[in-house]
Amino acid sequence: MSVQVVEPKSDAEGCLSEHIYHAFDALYCSLTRAKPVPPTFKDDKYALFITWNTVGRRGDHRLRGCIGNFTPMPIREGIAEYALISAFEDSRFRPIQRSELERLQCVVSLLVDFEDAEDYLDWTVGVHGIHISFQHPFYNATSNSSSNTPLSLTPVGRGSNGIAKRKYSATYLPDVIPDQGWTKEEAIDSAIRKSGWNGTITDDLRRSIHLRRYQSSKKGALWDEYVQWRISQGGSMR
Repeated sequence: MSVQVVEPKSDAEGCLSEHIYHAFDALYCSLTRAKPVPPTFKDDKYALFITWNTVGRRGDHRLRGCIGNFTPMPIREGIAEYALISAFEDSRFRPIQRSELERLQCVVSLLVDFEDAEDYLDWTVGVHGIHISFQHPFYNATSNSSSNTPLSLTPVGRGSNGIAKRKYSATYLPDVIPDQGWTKEEAIDSAIRKSGWNGTITDDLRRSIHLRRYQSSKKGALWDEYVQWRISQGGSMR
């Protein structure tokens, strides 16, 4: 049985403030061994990403960790799990320390409305996130149009020339592309490099891409907002 991605009608029914506080709570309790506040929101299934940012004195934001999962999972477990994975296991950064908590912002992105694109340009900057996948050598990637999640990165055997038919994949969340000021083609080429492809990027390679577009229901909150919420729920601060 395939797992269906929950598609909220609006942000009010999608990402909630409590989702962000739950992520903060997982990190705070992991670092302090405090008792977590039990979540009260519905345990719907979503693909999701957790982003940690450091907020500077001038209000600027600097990425501190971002990891997620394209497999829909119960969000009570998913948010808590990926809050810690993003905080401690993003290979681009050292693990977040307790001394950094007061400068953190957390953003929770629930991924919704997955659709197969007609081609690698069939999406809208500022609206869609993109997930690309392609094989080497360039065999046509198969897909199930009824699937609600993108293809995964897996080895798929060898071609007649003995070259491993590795599958490459990468994603960008909806807000990344406009933040970078990329055109569609620039975003695609960047995603190809992000997937690990080191060869020449040609039109044939771009046309071989299987692209799934998606949207994001997201919210963010600062450390001080979390502290106020935790105290209001009867939780202690150490």
